[in-house]
Amino acid sequence: MIQDLIVGIRSTLVLWVLTAFIYPAVILIIGQVAFPYQANGSLITNSEGQVLGSALIGQTFTSDQYFWGRPSVINYSEGDDAAPTGLSGATNLAPDNPDLLERIGTEVERLKTAETQPVADLVYTSGSGLDPHISPAAAQAQIRRVAAARSLAPDQLQMLISKYTDGRFLGIFGEPGVNVLKLNLALDNQ
Repeated sequence: MIQDLIVGIRSTLVLWVLTAFIYPAVILIIGQVAFPYQANGSLITNSEGQVLGSALIGQTFTSDQYFWGRPSVINYSEGDDAAPTGLSGATNLAPDNPDLLERIGTEVERLKTAETQPVADLVYTSGSGLDPHISPAAAQAQIRRVAAARSLAPDQLQMLISKYTDGRFLGIFGEPGVNVLKLNLALDNQ
């Protein structure tokens, strides 16, 4: 029985070293060597090296001069009481929940007031609340508003949307999406 206990303790220690130290170290090295941009957060910086955001985390844009991303139930980028960017969450509200219906109604009215067609991506939140992409249709719905606010031709915005539309992963998985942060940064750089 003592021998079995010693074998059990040794096995536990070996597995602990493998899973707590060796495996994470190997994954860290692979990530830093093969995928350094992604492993370090896919950070987008300006010409001075200042971090502007991540290509993987949605940000809130409310000005008419910018394309708006998907709404989020997490207030992670506004005010002193805001949670730091990186928190995520969904509402878990049923489709007939009055709070959800009220939030959707408010969002639809806000879009209509801004003369923007309320498409699904601009009305419904994503599962994580951090989705950085909208559909090309959601970007198209905002062209008139952004063009008027920036005094730009709609064709210029159409070209930018095309440029910042990511295709399907490996050509078959998912749907095309427009990275809102990259698109808005391109607008600012024009």
